[in-house]
Amino acid sequence: MRHLLTIILSLLGFTHLQSQEPQRGKASYYSKRATGSRTSSGARLHHDSLTCAHRTHPFGTMLKVTNPQNGKSVVVKVIDRGPFGRGRIIDLSWRAAKELDMLAQGVAMVTVEVADDIVVPFEVRNKKNSLPELDFERNEQGGDALHPEWGK
Repeated sequence: MRHLLTIILSLLGFTHLQSQEPQRGKASYYSKRATGSRTSSGARLHHDSLTCAHRTHPFGTMLKVTNPQNGKSVVVKVIDRGPFGRGRIIDLSWRAAKELDMLAQGVAMVTVEVADDIVVPFEVRNKKNSLPELDFERNEQGGDALHPEWGK
């Protein structure tokens, strides 16, 4: 009943904070034939992308999905809604399912948690301007503030 209420509220535009507790449940994956189809977020699905469908997490949320049977995990981005029904909690892209070694099974038990500690190579961590502020005004002697001897 609570899941139904959550779905209705999210469809009406109400958002809520996700609990940071890991979810456990069944995961399935998209077929390779689904490549090119539009998702709920408007993005196109590709079988080699590390993406997923989740019912409640906002689009763009990075989720860490772990297969407890073999200990393998993958980080995926939420770009679609679903799966609805059938007792599943997440739909993975084909490549994400391959990374978890669940292609042969089709459906596997997984643990899903928000990935807060993702390290993106070459990403600027401090978004503030870290360059020193320069003063290019001219001083009284006619030179610039950095090189007063140029005014002579």
